[in-house]
Amino acid sequence: MLESIQNDRAFCLVLHDIAPATWGQYADFVAEVDRLGPIPLTLLVVPDYHRQGALDRCRPLVEVLQRRLEQGDELVLHGCYHEDPGPIPPNPKAWLMRRVYTREGELYAIGEAQARERLERGMNLFKRLGWPLRGFVPPAWLLGPGARKALRGSPFAYTSDPGHLILLPEFAAIPAPTLVWSARSPWRRLLSRQWNEHLLRRNAEAPLLRLGVHPVDLRHASARRFWLETLERILTQRVPVTKSAWLGLD
Repeated sequence: MLESIQNDRAFCLVLHDIAPATWGQYADFVAEVDRLGPIPLTLLVVPDYHRQGALDRCRPLVEVLQRRLEQGDELVLHGCYHEDPGPIPPNPKAWLMRRVYTREGELYAIGEAQARERLERGMNLFKRLGWPLRGFVPPAWLLGPGARKALRGSPFAYTSDPGHLILLPEFAAIPAPTLVWSARSPWRRLLSRQWNEHLLRRNAEAPLLRLGVHPVDLRHASARRFWLETLERILTQRVPVTKSAWLGLD
């Protein structure tokens, strides 16, 4: 599979946390992206985001995603609930990872059996809807030992972390840096712009660059403007692809 990876410089526009509860934040942004040209999106789909409603019960969104799929986008499973409400063990690392770094790391602390059950729920959703499924991205890019074992035994072709695409079942990591914002406060947004501009310069020659957009980004004019301006710039330098296309899985 490694031989199938393309040599041309490319980029993936990846929209995280796709669900009925978040699509309203994305709809106008996606329309603006479409006006820039044919840019295939990699859409990270959450079956029941924060347990706010099953995706397959929202026919309007199902129909939107079906159309996106037919025009060349990729749908990727992104957890099951995208939340980590469990109790925190009394150690500093767990508190740091599960409450400071994120509260979304669904697959960080659960065991193999529970992780497998959630993977199967997501796979069954895609099967019911007739959607092809090659990739899995864990919420917050966090995989605990149990989830890692469950994923190794799954039919998924790849997963990812912030710096890599990872081929399964071997967990062979391929460098693929990601631009991502932390948009929760003004100082985070300011640092995010500066850091991402640095990453663009540092990774100018990287074969694949990922732009990781989250719903919260689009609530803030500075983040939204950054993503659209970066897209316009990067389209003159790189070819837009989905993750599966770049890996030669399509």
